[in-house]
Amino acid sequence: MASKKRAAGSSATPPATRRWLRPVLIGTGVIALLLGSAVGVAALWAFTVLPRSLPNVAALESFQPMQGTKIYDDNDELITELHVERRIFVPIAHIPRALRDAVLATEDRRFYQHWGIDPIGVGRAVWQNYRRGRVVEGGSTITQQLTKVLFLTPDKSLERKLKEAVLALELERRYSKDRILEMYLNQIYFGHGAYGVEAAARTYFGKSVSELNVREGALLAGLPRAPSAYSPFDHADAAKRRREIVLRRMVDFGALKEDEAKRLARSDLGLIPPERRRSTGQYFLDYVQQTLEAKYGADMVFKGGLNVYSTLNPPMQLAAEQALRDGLKALEGRSKTTKPGEHPEGAVVTLEPSTGYVRALVGGYDFFRSEFNRAVQARRQPGSAFKPFVYIAALESGFTPASRVDDSPVSYAVGGGNVWKPENYDRKFRGPTTLQQAIEESVNVVTVKLQERIGVNRTVQVARRLGVTSPIDVNLSMALGTSDLTLLEITSAYGVLANEGTWMPPTTIRYVTNGQGQLLEEHVPQGREAVSPEMAYVVTHMLRGVVERGTGQAAKALGRPIAAKTGTTNDYSNAWFIGFTPKLATGVWVGYDRPRSLGKDETGSRVAAPIWVTYMGKVLGDSPKEDFTVPERVVLLPIDLDPSNECVRVVTMAFIKGTEPASTCGPRRQSVPTAPAPAAPSAPLPAPPPSPPTPQGALEHPSPAALPRAILSRAVRSRAGSEAP
Repeated sequence: MASKKRAAGSSATPPATRRWLRPVLIGTGVIALLLGSAVGVAALWAFTVLPRSLPNVAALESFQPMQGTKIYDDNDELITELHVERRIFVPIAHIPRALRDAVLATEDRRFYQHWGIDPIGVGRAVWQNYRRGRVVEGGSTITQQLTKVLFLTPDKSLERKLKEAVLALELERRYSKDRILEMYLNQIYFGHGAYGVEAAARTYFGKSVSELNVREGALLAGLPRAPSAYSPFDHADAAKRRREIVLRRMVDFGALKEDEAKRLARSDLGLIPPERRRSTGQYFLDYVQQTLEAKYGADMVFKGGLNVYSTLNPPMQLAAEQALRDGLKALEGRSKTTKPGEHPEGAVVTLEPSTGYVRALVGGYDFFRSEFNRAVQARRQPGSAFKPFVYIAALESGFTPASRVDDSPVSYAVGGGNVWKPENYDRKFRGPTTLQQAIEESVNVVTVKLQERIGVNRTVQVARRLGVTSPIDVNLSMALGTSDLTLLEITSAYGVLANEGTWMPPTTIRYVTNGQGQLLEEHVPQGREAVSPEMAYVVTHMLRGVVERGTGQAAKALGRPIAAKTGTTNDYSNAWFIGFTPKLATGVWVGYDRPRSLGKDETGSRVAAPIWVTYMGKVLGDSPKEDFTVPERVVLLPIDLDPSNECVRVVTMAFIKGTEPASTCGPRRQSVPTAPAPAAPSAPLPAPPPSPPTPQGALEHPSPAALPRAILSRAVRSRAGSEAP
C-alpha cells in the first residue's frame, strides 16, 4: 500500500514546477498568436494592399523605349542618336547560346526551374556569403533583377524587396522564361553608356551581339555586377579575373568543358582597338547637342524623338581630325619645351561661305582626352590674322593696294611716361611700302601706321560687319591682333571675302523635325552684305599675294587659287592659318590651353599652315581648280612693289575702277602717289576701356611682361602679331 502511494506521488508534477510552467505556456501561446497575426496581416497586406501600389506588368506589352534625338550628316545618313540610355533591342534568337549560358551560369543557374523566387538560390547565397565572410553571391533571380530595373528604385528597404518578390511572381505568371530572359538581356547596364547586349557588343568589340564568341560572351556576362569596377577599358586585369570566374561557372553549369575554359582564360580580352574607339565628329556633335538643349531643353533632346539634319561632311571631318593630330604630333616631336602631362592643342573649322554651313569642326586633339571645344569656346589672340580687317577699313577709307606707307621707326606715348615702339618680325624697315607688300609680308609698322591714319573705330565696324562678336580692344594694338577671338568667328569672317562680300551666319543644323516628321526649324541660307563684291575681291586678291609671295607660301603646294593669312602672337603662343577657296573657308589654330610659347620660330606659317595644307589637300583632291570671280568694276594692273617704280618687282594688283593709279609699271616715271589722307580726320587715340571679363569657357591670353601693366590694354610687345617671312 505504501509502495503504491510512493509510485503515485513520483508521477505527479511538483508544486514548484507547476508554478512556472503555466506562465510559460501562456506566454508562448500569446507570442504564437501575435506572430500568427503578424504573418496574417503581412500576407493580407502583401496580397491585397501591396499590389495596389505596384505597377501593372501588363504595361510591358506596349512598352516602348524612350526615343532619343537622331542626328544625320549632310547626306542625310544617320551619324548618332542622343539617348538617356544607349540601347539597341535584339530578339533572343539573335543572342548566341554561349552568351545566354554565361549569363545564366553567373546570375541565375536555376532560372528555368524556379517560379520567380528561388529559395534554394537564396539559401546557397547565404551559405556562401557566411562561409567567405563577405558578400560574394546574390540571391536575386534574373526575374527579380528585371523587376528592379524596370519598375523599382535601387534602395535596399524591406518594402522594396517585398515589391520585387511580388512583381517577379507576376512576371513569371504572365510571360515565358525566354521572354523574361530576352527583356533582361536588353535592359541591363554593361558600362560605358551601353544598355543591353547589342550596345555592349558594339562598345567593347565593335560588332553585333550575334557575332560574339564564347570568350567575348563570358566577358560581357561578368560586367553587370559592377560595370565600372570590371571595365575592360579602364581595369583590364580586373575584367580578365572576372571573366575567368564566369568561365569556371560555365563549366559547373555544364555549358563548357574545363580544358576549353582554361584555354579561354589565358587569352586576351579581344577588345576593339583604341583607334576605333574614337568616334569621329565628337566635338561637332557635342556642339550640336548644346545648341539643341539651349533651344528645346534636355528632356526634348534625349526623350523627344527629334530628327536633326546637320551640315557635317564625314569625310571632311575625318580628314580634319587626322591632319590636326598629325600636325600636333609633329610639333610635340620637335618641341624642347613640352612639360610632362602637357600637350599642344589645336582646332580646325571648315565652313561653306555661300551657305554658312559648318562642314567640319575639330575642337582638340582628342575629345576623350579633353571635351573643351577650342573651335568655339576658346578665345585667343589672332595676331596678324586680324590684319585683313584693318586693310578693308583702309580701302574703304580711300587707300588702294598700291598706296604706300613709310615703314620706318615710330613710337607712341601710352601714358605714365611709357613709350610703345612697334617693330617688324625681321627687325628691318623697308621704307615706302605698298599695302599689298605690307599684308603679304605681314609688316607690323605699316599696319599700325595705317590703323592710326584711318581711326580705330573704322576697323571695329568692319569686324562687326563681318560677324565678329567677341569684345575688341579699341586701341592701336588692335591692328596686330591683340583682341581675343574664336576660330569659328574669324573663319566665318574670312568666308565673307570668298562669298563676294556677303556674310552668312555659321550654322551646324540644316533643319529639325519632331517624331511625327513635322518641321520645327529650318536654316535657309540668308546673308547680308558686309562689304561690296568689288571690295571683297580686291582684298581676296591681296590675300592671294600672301600665298604667292608672302608668309603663306606653304599653300602654293596645292597648285590652285587660294587666299590666306597667317597669324602668330607674342612669344609664339598662338599659331593661325586662315585660308579659303571660292567654295570653302578653313581656319586652323594651334597653342597650349594654358598659353605659353610653342617654341622659337613656331609661327603660323610653320605650325598651322602645314595642317591646313595637308587637310585641304585631301578635301580638294582632284576637284576642278576654280578661280575667284572678278567683278565687272574691278581691274587688274601691273604695279611695282619697289619704291623706285622702275619695274623692279612687278606684281598684279586689283583695283576698283576709278581708284587705280594714273600710271602703271613703266620706265622712269613718277611713283604711285603715297597714301591719301582718310576721308574724315582721324579721331585722337581713345583711352583704353576697362578690360572686359573673360568670357565663360574662354582661355586667357598671356600677359606681356616687358611693358608696365598700365599700358597693356593699349599696346602689345614689339613682336606681337608678327610673322615669319
